[in-house]
Amino acid sequence: MSITAAADGSALGNPGPAGWAWYIDENTWRAGGWPHGTNNMGELKAVLDLLESTAVDADQHLHILCDSQYVINSVTKWMPGWKRKGWRKKDGKPVLNVDLLKDIDRALAGRSVEFEWVKGHSGHAMNEAADKRANAAATAFQKKQDPQVGPGYPGAGAAPSTAASAPTAPAPADDLFSLFDEPADQSASAPASCSTASEETVLVADAPGATDFELITARELALLSATLRADPPSAAELLHRDFTEVGASGRRYDREEALAHLAPLVGVEAEEFVADEIAPGVVLLRYVTTGPEGTVERTSVWIYENGRWLLRHHQGTRADAGR
Repeated sequence: MSITAAADGSALGNPGPAGWAWYIDENTWRAGGWPHGTNNMGELKAVLDLLESTAVDADQHLHILCDSQYVINSVTKWMPGWKRKGWRKKDGKPVLNVDLLKDIDRALAGRSVEFEWVKGHSGHAMNEAADKRANAAATAFQKKQDPQVGPGYPGAGAAPSTAASAPTAPAPADDLFSLFDEPADQSASAPASCSTASEETVLVADAPGATDFELITARELALLSATLRADPPSAAELLHRDFTEVGASGRRYDREEALAHLAPLVGVEAEEFVADEIAPGVVLLRYVTTGPEGTVERTSVWIYENGRWLLRHHQGTRADAGR
């Protein structure tokens, strides 16, 4: 016997009101969330709750459909090394979302569990059902309402509250760069299923279509964060070798000049993100920032190259320019 379920998370603002959900069928699903969390927290919590809810059938193989490569890599590839290092990464920094990961590690004990990557927002019925419920939970918390928690899993009994306090939400840059701290296997050409029993995987860090718009938006937010702007070597990991920028002042920068001029953006907020795929492997991202020096309309071009999304060009234009 085997159980197949989709697990997904959602965060409005990332961090912001957050939701999670797992889905087996219309009569077997569960959702919850927090007033403040990140998308990765939601993805992890969905997997954790699924493991705990299906523990009554622990003798059955559990097949988890997931569109988050962060979750799959964390559980199947990076977790053994993190545990050996006392739940610290290669650079010695604490692992993000460690409480959720420790609980997942505990819940996996003695279970036969397989993770399979699925492309998000691509019409996959079970993934869409989980995403819809996770987003609905996040929206409920945004509106200060109780989320629809669903019927749960048969025989699971009373489950912990879905509105329990969330783990401390990391800043977007830290949450994002956990993706790069433990490099994924770049020898594979496409994502595939993986098993926790063998700890083997053939996942790439950023597969085309792996919730591309969310990944790209998160990377853009990271490049605006004080944490990353104080760490040019890490910022460089996201910039194409031929990166160019036209600043809001009109000044032009190449890659080296842009990295040399990185500095914290005090009091700047980004919103109104709109992403469009303008060609295969090319995404145009538009958004607006507001801060002490006014409003800036921003445009970025991200390209998929050598298994990773990289920023090729960025331009800022003051909203009142020419008025």
